Amino acid sequence: MKRINVKKGEILQKKGELDSKVYHVVSGLLRSYTLDEKGREHIFMFAPENWTIGDNLPKDVPCELYIDALEDSDVRVLQKDIKREAKNIGAFLKRLSVLQKRIIMLMSASALDRFEHFEKTYPDIIQRVPQKMIASYLGIAPETLSKIKRERYE
Repeated sequence: MKRINVKKGEILQKKGELDSKVYHVVSGLLRSYTLDEKGREHIFMFAPENWTIGDNLPKDVPCELYIDALEDSDVRVLQKDIKREAKNIGAFLKRLSVLQKRIIMLMSASALDRFEHFEKTYPDIIQRVPQKMIASYLGIAPETLSKIKRERYE
């Protein structure tokens, strides 16, 4: 395991790369995302302090996600290791549960419900992430997010 310092805006992984890694955030903030055919970003997840982020495909399959730093970050770089994951089955199952919940919410929850779930999932990053990125993560327009926040915080 090596530890690296990453500058804000630095890309750790590009879509299509092989042998992608897993990144554990010691300090700072990372995100994973994809780009659609029109070049629009669709954020898959954020990784603040003590979170782990990576593309979940085998290391010999081209990855599907970009990973970059939203802040200067201190990151541990790990090789993908199924044996290590098996030892941490509780954490692995929790990640699967969170992802399942997110997919169901994207399919059926209101924009307000999605935002409330975001607040619970990422309570420490709302002020650290641009509104357009939060909207991308929620699958809503930035204007919709502005309306939700205005109604909620007034």
